[in-house]
Amino acid sequence: MRILLVEDEPDLGSAIKRTLHQEKYVVDLVLNGTEAWEYLENQHAQYALAILDWSLPGMSGIDLCQRLRRQNSPLPVLILTARDSIEDRVTGLDAGADDYLVKPFSMAELLARVRALQRRSPQILPQKLQAGNLILDYANRSVYLLEQSGDKQLVSLTNKEFQLLEYFMTHPNRIVSSEQIRNQLWEVNADTTSNVVAAQIRLLRRQLAVIGSTDAIETVPGRGYRLNIPDATK
Repeated sequence: MRILLVEDEPDLGSAIKRTLHQEKYVVDLVLNGTEAWEYLENQHAQYALAILDWSLPGMSGIDLCQRLRRQNSPLPVLILTARDSIEDRVTGLDAGADDYLVKPFSMAELLARVRALQRRSPQILPQKLQAGNLILDYANRSVYLLEQSGDKQLVSLTNKEFQLLEYFMTHPNRIVSSEQIRNQLWEVNADTTSNVVAAQIRLLRRQLAVIGSTDAIETVPGRGYRLNIPDATK
């Protein structure tokens, strides 16, 4: 799950980002509203949640939320603010925010709000994701093949392996470029090497080979990669 965090207090923003990282979220941290809108205007579909501070340089979190809703974006929005009056809460919710968290807050409460928004969001995937006979299990972050006998051999995945396979399984039989994968799995300002995607693909292929899926991920020269899922109707 990828989150856009917009917070102009660097210490607080870094603390929130560390907390979300520990829960295996991918987080892009932005310090002002103008830059945040550059992320959201054309890329909001890549995020599962936006956490917006109310008071931001350039453009407020309320302004950002209103702009998203004018574009009919369903992106869940959590507003962070020191304003705690009923009128302020109403203003935030009327602007299109899905939830409202008053500073100071505990990180435990923040994570609980994030989980609640995940459960309510139509963008969030179910506990298991299936593509062909390949099953991705969110509960234990593993993958297995669905056999006719009912037997299954689970292989646990690292966070990046899980995110990569999830991306492939939500785009089956489609070519995805290295750039698309990098944008999905790594933060915008992450210091990644040119071969980081290829290396991660190799690791995932090894894991899939353990459960007998040896050629599911195809390299398409000059274009990227494709998860080949047989058509069950044929």
